[in-house]
Amino acid sequence: MEYIYASLLLRSANKEINEENVKKVLEAAGVEVDEVRVKALVAALKKVDIDKVLEQATAMPMAPAAAPATAPAPEATEEKKEEAEEEEEEKEELSEEDLSAGLGALFG
Repeated sequence: MEYIYASLLLRSANKEINEENVKKVLEAAGVEVDEVRVKALVAALKKVDIDKVLEQATAMPMAPAAAPATAPAPEATEEKKEEAEEEEEEKEELSEEDLSAGLGALFG
């Protein structure tokens, strides 16, 4: 993905997208450069009009929002409430010894 980003960065800076420039951008970003991937990217982009692709990408309508989820069944919400109550009861059952042991570990 960083190779594509490098090419888009070069395009937005009005620089030529060639192997040397792509390598420089990637190296500046701290990416380990793979010569084969750079060559493949530059070769593939020579056949592509990036401006046209970006224009089409921004002109495409967004996917319609998903329909709102239906309300959960009453049984499911009751089960969740019971589980939450059980968890809270377990938390309350911690003894003072457990708590002080935990604090003791923090402060030595």
